[in-house]
Amino acid sequence: MNHHAALSSATLLRDQPWHRLIAARPALRWHAQDGLTFDDVPLAAIAAEHGTPSWIYSAATLRNRLTLLQTTFATIGLTPAIRFAVKANDHLAILNLLRQGGNGVGAGADVTSAGEFARAAAAGIAPAAMVYSGVGKREDEIAAALAAGIGQFNVESAEELAMISAIATAANRIAPVALRVNPDIAAGGHDKISTGRATDKFGIPLHQAAALYRHAARLPGIRAIGFSTHIGSQIFSPTPFEAAYHRILDLIDSLMAEGATITAFDLGGGFGIPYDDGIAFPLGAYAAMVKRLIGDRALDLTIEPGRWLVAPAGILLARVTLTKATEAADFTILDAGMNDLIRPALYDANHGIVPVGAIDAASPPRPTEIVGPVCESSDRFGRYDLPALKPGALVAILDAGAYGAVMSSTYNARPRAAQILIDRGQPHLIRMRQPIDQLWHDEIIPHA
Repeated sequence: MNHHAALSSATLLRDQPWHRLIAARPALRWHAQDGLTFDDVPLAAIAAEHGTPSWIYSAATLRNRLTLLQTTFATIGLTPAIRFAVKANDHLAILNLLRQGGNGVGAGADVTSAGEFARAAAAGIAPAAMVYSGVGKREDEIAAALAAGIGQFNVESAEELAMISAIATAANRIAPVALRVNPDIAAGGHDKISTGRATDKFGIPLHQAAALYRHAARLPGIRAIGFSTHIGSQIFSPTPFEAAYHRILDLIDSLMAEGATITAFDLGGGFGIPYDDGIAFPLGAYAAMVKRLIGDRALDLTIEPGRWLVAPAGILLARVTLTKATEAADFTILDAGMNDLIRPALYDANHGIVPVGAIDAASPPRPTEIVGPVCESSDRFGRYDLPALKPGALVAILDAGAYGAVMSSTYNARPRAAQILIDRGQPHLIRMRQPIDQLWHDEIIPHA
């Protein structure tokens, strides 16, 4: 091949969809011989040692994103408390990294169950640095969190408020409470991840919030500190946040004009991440909007990011099991399926998929249906333009650090995948691949 032909070929390959996806993700790089690397570690080497499917996480990406979040606000004079949404990824190693932080200031936790509370505590996060959210808190969960010194309950209803008051009074404790307000804001995104509309199960209707706050301030065992809101996930514009915050700040102003004590405003989370090579959430514009709206109000701010922090820090490494050609479509079948990553089946989510092998990546694209091995028609990742991948070829499913492993299951009796954390160039096994006999380890056959 002459020089001009080589340049044309290189330019053509750089224009392939998988190259654009990789170029948009700093932790991913090509190596001429080793193929795709993650934090400079060849993914093929990880597959050879730990097998597939496997979850791979970048510690550097986690630290960098947490630091970016903190410095973006600090630059404009705000220091909101960061409470990571544990539901996005509850692995102890991930929680520990976020607790430590990237610049010496770590994140706390937003938890929604006794299990998440216990996991966060096991990772070293102090209960005082936790927010307890969720519509279905049980009495025993409330009592345990209160006894441990929980930093804040985000209360979802009048009924829950009464329950917390009774439990706190009986225990001779004071529960710090913020009322979660449903501002009736449609923030876009998938219907199943919208949480701030009047028809959603979350929060207290805006028109009832003032009266309930007055009531909370008089209840025994309750220290009413303010309000919280969360309007959904995968939001890419500050506009719906601003609309929601306006409504709640108006509520705060009116109550404070009556003499109410309000010290806290929990802004929630929901910042979107591009699963393609698109435009990222405008974090700077969001922070500036918050600064402008808050003005000179003396409020302690909290934000609850989940996906934004951890999704770009994780990938799902999978191997092609076989290919199948039909008159209707060509199928590329992976050893990872909806039991590993359910988001495509549940939310119609589309994750970027890229080849790992250097030779594969140098081949021209062709359309193929990427599917998994699970016995369900919904076990489908989507239609992609990828090189012709032979059995044994590796692929990386991108931005899988959030709502990936934490939502995985053993459906079809498929063991849970291994998890590996890359930290300072060294891969660490942080969860072993589940042995098949562990699938029924806790099952009991009653004797007649």
